[in-house]
Amino acid sequence: MDVALELLWNVTDALVQLLTQPFYYISILFILVFYRQQMLMERKLFHVRLHSWGLQAWRTVIGGLAAGIGVSIVMAFVGFSLTQEAIICIWVVTLMLLLIGVRYLCLAYTVGVLGVLQFILGFFPNWQPDSLIGTTTDTVRALDIPALVILVGILHLVEAILVKRQSTSLAMPLFIESKRGKLVGGFQMQFFWPLPLFLMIPAQTAGNLLSWTPLLGGEGWASGFSMLALPVMIGFSDLTQSMLPQNKAKITFKRLLFYSVILLLIGLLSVWWSPLMIVAALACFLLHMGMEWMSRIEEQHQHSLFVHATQGLRVLSVVPKSPADELGIVPGETVLKVNGVLLHSQEQLHRALRMNAAFCKLEILNLAGESKFLQRPMYAGDHHQLGVILAPDQDVSDVARLNPANIYLIIGMKLNTRKRSILRGHDSALVNVGTGAGVRTDTRVEADTSTRTGSNMSTLSVLPQDTTLAIVETAATQTDEIKAELRDEIKAETMKVTSTHGSDVAKVKATLKDAEATNTDEVIKYPWDR
Repeated sequence: MDVALELLWNVTDALVQLLTQPFYYISILFILVFYRQQMLMERKLFHVRLHSWGLQAWRTVIGGLAAGIGVSIVMAFVGFSLTQEAIICIWVVTLMLLLIGVRYLCLAYTVGVLGVLQFILGFFPNWQPDSLIGTTTDTVRALDIPALVILVGILHLVEAILVKRQSTSLAMPLFIESKRGKLVGGFQMQFFWPLPLFLMIPAQTAGNLLSWTPLLGGEGWASGFSMLALPVMIGFSDLTQSMLPQNKAKITFKRLLFYSVILLLIGLLSVWWSPLMIVAALACFLLHMGMEWMSRIEEQHQHSLFVHATQGLRVLSVVPKSPADELGIVPGETVLKVNGVLLHSQEQLHRALRMNAAFCKLEILNLAGESKFLQRPMYAGDHHQLGVILAPDQDVSDVARLNPANIYLIIGMKLNTRKRSILRGHDSALVNVGTGAGVRTDTRVEADTSTRTGSNMSTLSVLPQDTTLAIVETAATQTDEIKAELRDEIKAETMKVTSTHGSDVAKVKATLKDAEATNTDEVIKYPWDR
């Protein structure tokens, strides 16, 4: 009974420590800002909000809280040795790594760096600097690296479970450019969880003894126990364009599981053989980086999933509570027909939906390649594409950057996107010249020019302004040359008409005069077609 009361008192004391420390609040604030930026990015790319940043943050915090309680229970049997100075040291290194890159916001990188520092300080046992540097040096030397490595292994075992359970709801769709410059759809799978840990440590003064002996700590538990609050962050960054988020999560789950087992084994071995501590520290961040590197290599050698097929339009995502969501359409499926119209472009989708403003019939190819037929009445206020976010066409103007996000972009709410200059060719070709300040110059070139010259005004990738203007000037010059050829043809045909129908000479001359005065924005027609 006394042990239970003391345990309850220590838990309450650790909870007060957690609430009085700034580190848990920093981690929650980061989560809020991170998902707020993601929501703004969704609006930029898709012009609609797909996720609620508040709900996403709530899911992450609750998941991290549950995981933290579970890890704390496990660590009560493992044992741990930690001080308040060590907690501050861990968070200082964590924040310094955060300034380098958001992807390093994980305890695995922090423990790896501290383990390497401790190994280096071991070569200078007599170095005892004064003031803050001396205190920091003593704190790093006193860190229980094997226990921290074991903690990282247990945390990533929990992270594997969180990735498998929450990745589908947390993954964010993107428009990105493949390595060949083609626009494709993809998903950013960047997850972070703040975990409050309540760690049982050997007491500094006499107290009640535990009814069990933790694995680590040895004789230190002879004087009793106390508890310490340690808020930590775990996270993983990945990007997929070749598979569905749930399938990618299964692969990530297996890799994280393997990673955690390796760390647990090396951590336990380093408890009994200290030379392995540097191996355990290096394994913390090198294996973590290796998982991310392996994923990137795999993505580069696989075909993009979220591109349009020869027939139908591929679904990238679905707006929650939209008609498509109600009909059960999921990412990866293909919208084959709408109201009986076989689709090849988003313009055809819009026209097909307008054929019947009150009702729509869909033919969908599911993930197994089988057709399913759906129908639904249309209501005022429904999404113009039924809530379907399609894989990108090649004339999309905003795409996500592939460079890693950094804390400065997140704090400043700056989106990790860029503008693309595009050239469309249907009834007219539109050249968009991006100046980098949101200014655009639009130049219209006659579609007849590309038809008569045998060239197709296809979509341009990002070009400098001078290069784009040169293309416009060249197209305009070719247009003038073609108009001159047309006038010569008109004159030649007019001479034939004149020689055959002398009485109509005046009428033909008048027609020719009208043709030459025709607006330059219209294609000149032959007199006999008027």
